[in-house]
Amino acid sequence: MDHVSSPHNSLRPALLIAACLVSLTAALTLTDIYRQRSERQAVAVAMTKGDPARAPAIFRRYGCAGCHTIPGIEGADGKVGGDLSGLRERVYIAGVLNNSADNLIGWIVAPQAHSPRTAMPATGISDQEARDLAAYLYAR
Repeated sequence: MDHVSSPHNSLRPALLIAACLVSLTAALTLTDIYRQRSERQAVAVAMTKGDPARAPAIFRRYGCAGCHTIPGIEGADGKVGGDLSGLRERVYIAGVLNNSADNLIGWIVAPQAHSPRTAMPATGISDQEARDLAAYLYAR
């Protein structure tokens, strides 16, 4: 009996190759995204001497989410204070300080020292907690 070739059989190798290429492209893209995230985190830790992993609990403990929208923090969709997304790309902190790790840490610890009429309250956040928050925000 002769084997009859169908169009479906002739397309299988091409579909398999296409599927492999799509999978490889996706894997490379995910690897690049992971690498970029890791690099941002390493830079943020070096700049601030903080630990971004401790930040979510600190944000919750001090009620930051009540006023700010904070990326990656569930329920942090406050509208009173500024949206903290993309902070590392901004020129100023709170519109009054050049964006640097030291200025951000100082602002978090004592906002009135930099802008006496700010609506941001003195929270009692320690210097190390502020470093952890700054590391988190710069890593995003």
